[in-house]
Amino acid sequence: MIRTCAVVAFMALGIVLVFPWLIVWSLLVGNPELLYATATRAIRVACRMAGLRIRVEGLEKIPPRACIFAANHASNLDPPALVAVIPRRVSFLAKKEVFRIPILATAMRVAQFVPVDRASREAATASVDIAARRLKEGLSFAVFPEGTRSPDGRMRPFKKGTFVMAIQAGAPVVPVSIVGAQNLMQKGKWTLRPGEVTIRFGPAVDASEYTLDRRGELLARVESLVAAGLPPEQQPAAPSPAANSSPAE
Repeated sequence: MIRTCAVVAFMALGIVLVFPWLIVWSLLVGNPELLYATATRAIRVACRMAGLRIRVEGLEKIPPRACIFAANHASNLDPPALVAVIPRRVSFLAKKEVFRIPILATAMRVAQFVPVDRASREAATASVDIAARRLKEGLSFAVFPEGTRSPDGRMRPFKKGTFVMAIQAGAPVVPVSIVGAQNLMQKGKWTLRPGEVTIRFGPAVDASEYTLDRRGELLARVESLVAAGLPPEQQPAAPSPAANSSPAE
């Protein structure tokens, strides 16, 4: 609990005391790079304070052009751990509720994060369109296609929005397997436990080879690659025999 409180206090002080100046600077120069670089440094420090050791595999598989990093999601530790190791600036599709946090919301907008209203299909589609335009402009994205955190660490089925965005932008999709974060911060809990998280980058899938009619194929390909990088206890649960049987059986 002491470790968790220290990390929260460190990040809160950074948001209140440092972010406003960086926001002003970013607006003056028209470039959020310093804001993003400072935030990622703070995240790395917070990870060390939390006793989080991040092991990275497959960095050489990341293409040089703007891409989408598509990862499984089982813990609140996933976003900071992923940001800490991606060797470039990325944006996020983040639920709109996060954009209600004072100062942080402004910083995310300046950094070109995209809010998503998951309760409105029309608004969610508009967010995907915005993200696709920014991808075309050269800004990479990190996304969690499951849409929400897994309650038990096992990967859930992916949703199609990420892959529509990738096809619209003709951007590569990099599968990312995040291993072990759910053991250090479980869904519904806010206490941190020290330990190791492994982040595996898989081979990029070129979305320009797919059409919107084939978005399900792209989804299935990336989903299988993410699952392949996970240990058995995090892989998708096998469908029950009852689910596979026909009503006539």
